[in-house]
Order: sequence, then structure tokens, then C-alpha cells
Amino acid sequence: MGWTLAFAVVAILFVLASGANDGATIIGLGLRFPRSPGWAVTVLLVSVLFAVPYLLGVAVARTFTERLAGLGTSGGAAAFLVGVVIAVAVVAVLTGRGLPTSLTLAVIGGISGAGLGAGLPVSWRDLGTVLAIGAGAPLAGLVLGYLLGAVSHRVPSHRRMPRLVFATHLLAYSAQCVAYAVNDGQKMIAVVSVAIGVGRDGLGGVGPVEVPPAWMAALVALFLAGALTSLVRVGGRLGRGVVITRPLHIVSAETAATGAVLGSSALGSPVSMTQSITAGVVGAATSEGARRVRWQGVVNVGTAWLVTLPSSMTLGCLGGLALRLI
Repeated sequence: MGWTLAFAVVAILFVLASGANDGATIIGLGLRFPRSPGWAVTVLLVSVLFAVPYLLGVAVARTFTERLAGLGTSGGAAAFLVGVVIAVAVVAVLTGRGLPTSLTLAVIGGISGAGLGAGLPVSWRDLGTVLAIGAGAPLAGLVLGYLLGAVSHRVPSHRRMPRLVFATHLLAYSAQCVAYAVNDGQKMIAVVSVAIGVGRDGLGGVGPVEVPPAWMAALVALFLAGALTSLVRVGGRLGRGVVITRPLHIVSAETAATGAVLGSSALGSPVSMTQSITAGVVGAATSEGARRVRWQGVVNVGTAWLVTLPSSMTLGCLGGLALRLI
């Protein structure tokens, strides 16, 4: 009963943290576009988040539960719990300081570290592959954002152009929501699925990923609640703390982030949508000159990213070692 309650609480807090970190960033960027209806931007994200796993699968969720460490063996669920708790704590501290970092990176580090500390087999090859792809996604977003921003300068002015740009924004934002649901958002599915397994079968190894529709609906509701509580502080950072955005910048950034994340999804590797979006925004704005970017904001966010992996992995390892003493 104790472990079941612990997993339920951790799952709730994790989904709330995902909303506060990822959801606020995605919705915040969508709202930066002039005349974007807030209700439509929000409804689209949560609708896609609910539907996509059933339509396109949960391959990325299985990466968290199967590829990082031997979580299917005895003690795997406990190590998973410790890793997720560490990830939430690390991201909560950084987000509380107004520095939205990669919750995905924190989970990867926390789970791998906890598995190592608990004496479970860690797949260093798969971990290295996941981290390499995770590092490459923001770089791809940066390059794509720059290229798309440069192309947008050649768009001719026309009295109908604002309508066309707005329509393009809706398409790009929709694709971005799909990219998040099929990749980065699936870390929540992994956590909730493990919590369901522990509640049904008790503590042991981590089982197959499964999320019944009722649980998925609750997940989406909690995600939205987390996003709304952090929207002003985190989402607005993209427009005020990092770069001055223009409509075409927003479309370029959305498209760049979507391309980077979908490319990673094809490899079954989780990547950070927050990182990809920020990189896309910076790349698009840089195409008009480095002065368009508020580099101090970029440095602050970059510092948070560099701290996330080593801190979550180290703390996760200590937590895994503590499991041996219980």
C-alpha cells in the first residue's frame, strides 16, 4: 500500500511538473503569435496529447522503461521511482528560478543513475545513443530555425500575407503538438504506466507500457493544470527573456522544433521539446542578426541544461545506493 501511494503521488507530481515545464513553453510560444486564440491553442495541445499515443504508439515511452537500465528485474520499479523523484526535484528547483530546463534529460539521468546505484544493469550503449540524439535535436532545431528564418526574409509583402502566415502558424503549431505527443510527452506515459503496474501487481520489475483511456484523460487534465500555473513565468520567457519574436520567427521556430523532434522520434529516442523550441527561436532570430537575441537569457537557460544531467544522475545514483540499505 505504501509503495502504491508513493507511486501515485510521484506520478501526479511528475505530470504537473511536465505541464509546468513543457506545456507552458509550447502554449507560450503559440500565444506569442498575434491574434492566437488562447483556448484554441490549449485545446489543440491537450487533444493531440490524448489521442496520439493510441494512434501512433508509445515507442518512446518504452525507451524510458526498457532501454536505459534493467528495470524489468526485481527492484526495477523502486529504482524507477527514485529516478523520477530526483528528476522532478532537479527540474522544480531550476524552474522555480525561472530556468525551464529539460525534464526529459533529468529523467534519463535520474533513472540511469538510480539503476546504477541499485546494482541494476545499465545499458551504456543505449544511454549514449539517447544522449547523443538528445544533444543533436537542439542543434538541429537551431540550424533549421536559422535556415527557415533566412528563407522567411524573402517572403514578399502582400496585403494577404498576414492571413497566410497565421494559417501557416496553425499548421506548424499543430505539427509541433503531434511531435511533442509522440516523443517528449511520452515520458509521462512511462511514469503513469509504471504507477498503474505497481498499483495492480505490487512492487517488483517494471512491466509493459500501458495507459488506459481513463488514466490518460486524468494525465492530460493534470498536465494542463501544471501548464496554466507556470504559463506567465515560463512561456513568456521565449518572448521576453531569450529573444524578441516576430510572427515569421514563431512559425520558423515551431517548424524547426517539430522537424528536430519528429526526426528523433523515428529513432525511438526521447528528446526535449523545450530545448528544441528554444533553439529554433534563437536560430530564427539570429538570421536577422545576433543583436536580435538576448544572449544573457540564452546563457541562463544553457547553464540550467548543463547542470541537469550530472546533478540528476549523481543524485539518482545516491538514491539507488540508498535502496540497498532499505
